[in-house]
Amino acid sequence: MLVVNRFAVTAESQFVERAHAAISVLAVRDGFVRAQLGRAADDPHRWCLVTEWASVGAYRRALSAYDVKLYATPLLAEAEEEPSAYEVLASSDGSGITVGNSDRAAGE
Repeated sequence: MLVVNRFAVTAESQFVERAHAAISVLAVRDGFVRAQLGRAADDPHRWCLVTEWASVGAYRRALSAYDVKLYATPLLAEAEEEPSAYEVLASSDGSGITVGNSDRAAGE
């Protein structure tokens, strides 16, 4: 599962420090796969934090950890108000495309 949080940032150094702290506490949770912090090439005030998780359950359990509530949740609460959790339905490592199945009920 992918979690994509987008931010409008005014204080870059403080944001980056807080994002690094959030990544650090998320990275030790079960089911964490990877994280990436990026800044928009066209607008230096727009940032995103992308995390990848083994499952939606792993992500939800991670959010309930005390250190995550202390260091990551306040940052994530500042993200743009939009959907942020996505099922991975296709991926590629360069050797072809792997198609996944949705966990959602048919028709949803």
